[in-house]
Amino acid sequence: MIAGRRARRGTAVAVGLSLAGALVLSGCAPAATSTGSAAPSGAAGAGGTLVVGVTSEPDTLFPWKATQFQAVNVLQNIYGTLTEFDKDLNVVPGLAESWDTSSDGLTLTLHLRKGVTFDDGSAFDSADVKFSLDKIKEEATAAVAAASLASVKSVDATDPETVTVHLSAPDAGLLANLGVVNMAMLSSDDTEAALNTTPNGTGPFTLKERKANQSLSLVRNDAYWGDKTKLDGVEFRVIPDESSIVSAMQSGNVQFAVFDDPLVAQTAAAAGLAVAKTPQLSYHVLQLNARKGPLTDVNVRLAMQCAIDRQQVLDTAAAGEGEITGPITSPAFRSDPNSRPCPTRDLTKAAEYLAKAGKPDGVTIKTIVSQGEYSTSVNEAQNLKAQLAEAKITLDLDVLESGAYVDRWIGADFEAAVALNGGRPDPDGAYSRYFTSTGNLNKVAGYSSPELDKLFAEGRQTSDLAKRKEIYTQISNNLEDNAVWIWMFTSYTYTATTSNVTGFTPMANSSLQYLRETAIG
Repeated sequence: MIAGRRARRGTAVAVGLSLAGALVLSGCAPAATSTGSAAPSGAAGAGGTLVVGVTSEPDTLFPWKATQFQAVNVLQNIYGTLTEFDKDLNVVPGLAESWDTSSDGLTLTLHLRKGVTFDDGSAFDSADVKFSLDKIKEEATAAVAAASLASVKSVDATDPETVTVHLSAPDAGLLANLGVVNMAMLSSDDTEAALNTTPNGTGPFTLKERKANQSLSLVRNDAYWGDKTKLDGVEFRVIPDESSIVSAMQSGNVQFAVFDDPLVAQTAAAAGLAVAKTPQLSYHVLQLNARKGPLTDVNVRLAMQCAIDRQQVLDTAAAGEGEITGPITSPAFRSDPNSRPCPTRDLTKAAEYLAKAGKPDGVTIKTIVSQGEYSTSVNEAQNLKAQLAEAKITLDLDVLESGAYVDRWIGADFEAAVALNGGRPDPDGAYSRYFTSTGNLNKVAGYSSPELDKLFAEGRQTSDLAKRKEIYTQISNNLEDNAVWIWMFTSYTYTATTSNVTGFTPMANSSLQYLRETAIG
């Protein structure tokens, strides 16, 4: 919300973003529209089932705990959130059709849509909102976005269509944070166990069938409050290899896929598929657990930071398709990647830091790597291993399938992790859950400090954009100076479609929400 002023009811609230438009790979494919759609919309009729090729199946169907990209992509089409994002990542109404903010910024009043129902036919109302927000905040729930509600003192179901949220301090990022699927609104009658079998959402699609390790099928939700989907359904079909997905698209068995390997995307474009290239907020990072093993010493972490040529990792793993990044990728608050102790590789400084740590002969770091969740992970890990070996730092790699990796990651069962983490339009939602002492993912982050706690609190409570930029620059510098993690690069997604698919708009947060507007002819 915007502290110190009253927001106009029913209007969209911008988050101050200026995103680059989607690009299109050259080839035999038709050109994308200026919005990044794979082909002009409105050319196809309604109906049919879109088959989406994915490399792994969702590891959970419970939205409050979803961290895997494949799970998020499915669940955001089943569940609804109080706010949503438009194609430019501006905050717009969702299940809350409007809101008011008190002049002191301490009260947010949400006005809910009328006539919304869950998949089981029960009515959505303020009791469900209170239930959902209260349960997300509870430590026992282990919700991955719990820290985004840190400023929420209490929630009142004022009447069936009105929710009053009382805050301990103004929260400039709250409305944006309410728009992610980890903040999905659930029925007060549901449980985690039930929803992991039978999702019960308010979104444009409902679950039809799940075949383990094969596919997950959705069908149109005819009771959805928004415009009805043009598709009868969507099938997410598991095909473990991206190149095999291209082959399936060429044969007509799959019509849609999102790739992260630029070489696969080039192959798809050369094969006549439409391919839209979209810059992403997500970031590739070597996470360091500062509470385990040699990494408890900041000098070891700094040695690793100085020993890595990030451009070499980008070139090796992603064919140079991306940009070197610092911690914050939100466009309005983007970090300067040169503001770090070693903006370029410096093996001499790396050796000096190891000597300060009393480890002149080197260290070994146990590192987990995911295989299957995104295509560049193993190549990144191998390149990092080779580079760090030149600085007497050994990465002991443990390559895991996606589900096992997520389990180890959530449990902070690693010294280091090669990771691709999703970015957020607002930096508070992206990082306060990681790097504050009370953040619900602080165990995973492996680092916090009183200085960061103070800065994140100031960032939430400040509505002035210029002041918020200054605060998040300080946060970024603090993370880099302590080599908390080693941020490497941002990259692209490549949305491939067959010629009969129209109307889809790729987004910088990787969302597949525009499947609700997609059609096949």
